Amino acid sequence: MATADPVPELASTPARPATDLLVMVAAGTPEQYEALIANLAATFPPESLLIANRGSFPAKEYPALRVVSAPSASAGALSLTAAEFAEAYRLAQENEARAILMLGPGSDSLASTALRGLADAVLDASADLAVPFYALPPHRGMVNSAIFHPLTRTLFASPVRFPLAIDLGLSPRMLQRLAAAAQRFSPADQAEAVLWPVNEAAIAGFAVEEIDTGPRALPQPAEPDINAVLAHVTGSLFADIEAKAAFWQRARRLPPLRHANSEQPLPQAASDVTQMVESFRFAYNNLLEIWTLILPPHSLVGLKRLSLMSAADFRMPDSLWARIVFDFLVAYRLRTINRGHLLGAFIPLYLAWVAGHINVTAAGAGAERHIEALAAAFEADKPYLVARWRWPDRFNA
Repeated sequence: MATADPVPELASTPARPATDLLVMVAAGTPEQYEALIANLAATFPPESLLIANRGSFPAKEYPALRVVSAPSASAGALSLTAAEFAEAYRLAQENEARAILMLGPGSDSLASTALRGLADAVLDASADLAVPFYALPPHRGMVNSAIFHPLTRTLFASPVRFPLAIDLGLSPRMLQRLAAAAQRFSPADQAEAVLWPVNEAAIAGFAVEEIDTGPRALPQPAEPDINAVLAHVTGSLFADIEAKAAFWQRARRLPPLRHANSEQPLPQAASDVTQMVESFRFAYNNLLEIWTLILPPHSLVGLKRLSLMSAADFRMPDSLWARIVFDFLVAYRLRTINRGHLLGAFIPLYLAWVAGHINVTAAGAGAERHIEALAAAFEADKPYLVARWRWPDRFNA
């Protein structure tokens, strides 16, 4: 006689919807937030989208969208933070996301095609890291043009134009690597710590794709002392380069550049060039003793020539600026002076480069052409940096 199965039929549990794309949305004004949500809802299928919300989500307007809360973060205008990468990885794991889109403040200004491009590069498995190529107005993002881009291109063989972009597309394994890098910092420091995704991708051998995203409104730093912001971010790059020295000292081939140089002439130099040049002369008279501890005689002679130039003729040679950046990088590693003082002494030299760049472009040279020439000067002088890094005492005389 057959007996009934003593095991009751298990109730079927509804499967959790698959998450193709997790979007980490930065805090912003209600208007910015609602505009971004509307853009996301129009760009991606709602059933495959999960939004990590830091604002007041307009649930009634978008009932089909899935939303999870994310803790508020003190996201700086110049970078995503280590804490944000760690939180994004936690949410990506919990929701089995196939790709992650991290959007910085003001991302409502990105076009729908830009959001789609950053996400699709990862969803299509062509890249682990998708980085935007912003179309910025002239003379915006100068710290990127003068320092971040040429150093990243020279040392990590990456032509990415904005290596510290505030909008990124990431694969789960790329985000896992960045979350692991975030653990180098204490929980208290993660909220301000800066990570360098392009450098991490280069070390790991992950594919990086640059996406044309068009115009983007970049937020201004909340910190009133812009010098402190620049010193903090530049110091983090110097520290990352120091930690990865075994990688970048080996020769590497730069992939072909994707973007043509802009040849748009700009108006005459802005009036603030005179103020920048005067500030450089003031720094030359007051910081020369410190610069002498960091820079070799040849560079000091170049700075003396600059100090005698009129504002209209002021130009910093590309080769001189490359040497200055390399020498400050070596001094950061050697702790030649207190690192805070070192970076403070670096800022007037950066502003002198900016003044020269404005004059170069006002004379008719394309801004991108000048930045390309600068990056080429960094690459040509890489052997100097490697030699200084390995045998710093040879350059003390």
